[in-house]
Amino acid sequence: MLASGDFASASWELEIRVDHPQIQEQTSVPLRVSGDLHIGGVMLKLVEQINIAQDWSDFALWWEQKNCWLLKTHWTLDKCGVQADAKLLFTPQHKMLRLGLPNAKTVRLRVSFSAVVFKAVGDICKALNIRRPEELSLLKPSGDYFKKKKKKDKNSKEPVIEDVLNLESSSASSGSPVSPGLYSKTMTLTYDPINGTPASSTMTWFSDSPLAEQNCNILAFSQPPESPEALADRYQPRTLVDKTKLNAGWLDSSRSLMEQGIQEDERLLLRFKYYTFFDLNPKYDAVRINQLYEQARWAVLLEEIDCTEEEMMMFAALQYHISKLSLSTDIQDCAHESEVDEVEAALSNLEVTLEGGKADTTLEDITDIPKLADNLKLFRPKKLILKAFKQYWFVFKDTSIAYFKNKELEHGEPIEKLNLRGCEVVPDVNVAGRKFGIKLLIPVADGMNEVYLRCEQENQYAHWMAACILASKGKTMADSSYQPEVLNILSFLRMKNRNSSVHMTSSLENMDMNPECFVSPRCAKKHKSRQLATRILEAHQNVAQMPLVEAKLRFIQAWQSLPEFGLTYYLVRFRGSKKDDILGISYNRLIRIDVVSGIPVTTWRFTNMKQWNVNWEIRQVAIEFDQNVSIAFTCLSADCKIVHEYIGGYIFLSTRSKDQNETLDEDLFHKLTGGQD
Repeated sequence: MLASGDFASASWELEIRVDHPQIQEQTSVPLRVSGDLHIGGVMLKLVEQINIAQDWSDFALWWEQKNCWLLKTHWTLDKCGVQADAKLLFTPQHKMLRLGLPNAKTVRLRVSFSAVVFKAVGDICKALNIRRPEELSLLKPSGDYFKKKKKKDKNSKEPVIEDVLNLESSSASSGSPVSPGLYSKTMTLTYDPINGTPASSTMTWFSDSPLAEQNCNILAFSQPPESPEALADRYQPRTLVDKTKLNAGWLDSSRSLMEQGIQEDERLLLRFKYYTFFDLNPKYDAVRINQLYEQARWAVLLEEIDCTEEEMMMFAALQYHISKLSLSTDIQDCAHESEVDEVEAALSNLEVTLEGGKADTTLEDITDIPKLADNLKLFRPKKLILKAFKQYWFVFKDTSIAYFKNKELEHGEPIEKLNLRGCEVVPDVNVAGRKFGIKLLIPVADGMNEVYLRCEQENQYAHWMAACILASKGKTMADSSYQPEVLNILSFLRMKNRNSSVHMTSSLENMDMNPECFVSPRCAKKHKSRQLATRILEAHQNVAQMPLVEAKLRFIQAWQSLPEFGLTYYLVRFRGSKKDDILGISYNRLIRIDVVSGIPVTTWRFTNMKQWNVNWEIRQVAIEFDQNVSIAFTCLSADCKIVHEYIGGYIFLSTRSKDQNETLDEDLFHKLTGGQD
């Protein structure tokens, strides 16, 4: 045994600051410790010395110089490397955080600052009744996000009042008493008494939580449209380079909030990061569907994603319809009807299953490969040549299109055969002008070949467009998703139809909307208010009978149908290049885009990817594909870890299946998205 003098020579003084709500200023507490004392023992001595009776279980030690938590309480100070000069802070692991939601509401709740962000987001989503938390993450907005608001605030002496839903007593923590069966699909389905839609199963599960006390239905409702002036004050990206700024602030999912410099009560944005929305179900996803709709709505209004004027009017009509239904008191009466519809739908599905699935998905002989054959017009853009379409006989089989001079020559040698695997498919449609075109960007060795196809009418366009979309993903028309894709395209086209009505004049007289609220500021400047209202009401005729949740889902589907949907942009410099490029990251591919023209240069599919890695010293991402294709780039608009995580995250999400019962392999996520700095 050591004598008291020997112990004194082997021990040393460690000062620890204490972050406690009862103490106005953080007070340093000196402790006499030795290197073989474990972290748990240090905290025990510290609590005894503070001598305040309370539950200290949430407190832990934060090492400021090393920017890390000391959470392994069985480790000794020597093993952790803590010496007398260490600056330690004894602080709660759960702190208040303000989260800006897609629907412009701010939620204030207690969040773990010590868990990795992937885990913290999962706990936040449990508290907010949002399933599939792996699709969301936390975004620290750049200065540009608040730029216009700040200009306005300088001239305003009135304090800005933030609309905050305070859930302070709710702890979004893995230690909270939440049953593992939180999202169990065996729960009894209940209906929201306010809007008649099925309540989220988590809403009923959390009936005694602070969320339910404050009526969390507010998160399942769309907010009233903002005034045109407020809309104009929001940050709107004008170029692709501007769009890269929107995605620079994603937090690292493999590190904690504290490790990334996030302060208590700081405002972050909770957003859908990955554009693969798995198993959207109105029965369980009231909040998730509404927040997704709101994120899509703001993307359209602020022109974060491009759309045609015709599409803008369709989106405006859906917003107007959803806004009307959300404010209507008549919705309360539809709960019983919804319940009956749900039961009928369930019985219908059961009947189809028992009879061998002979409804919409008729099974064909697997030896019979479907094909399309029809007259279409083709145009290949060349310099100094006018845009003239020429008619040919086209045959679409497997993932390729072949075209011939006429039908009689179909069994001979085609003029050309286009392999669409890995190509970009862009709609070129104007329903009012009866223009149904398909733009194909087909990858070749030195870039992309541009080909335009022109169809005669909607039905022909829907079938050929659906075939092209599937072929670009390496799927044929034999795939079960072909018919639903055709129906989705036809539905999208019908919503774009302009329906002039004899009742339009009276509708305008009784108009209860400000039409500039439903379109982008740039679109509003092009038209007079009455013209906008007329066009929105014309488009509204196509959606006027839709229930609330269906209208939101249609909006989301229409958003997904836009050419730029799901693309996240970063400014990069490719290895060997002397100029900057834009890298677009989607759920299934990477796209190199010319920074000036915005035209795709090359596409690489994830299915052809062999491996990818990061050289952390020079911050360069390197990717290898099949056929000895390799690329490398440095990221200029964000940290390369963000791009690395995006690629790994999409590959992780592609492994999900309905059989998993919503459990996630968190270790696999970190293997695919992590990496050592």
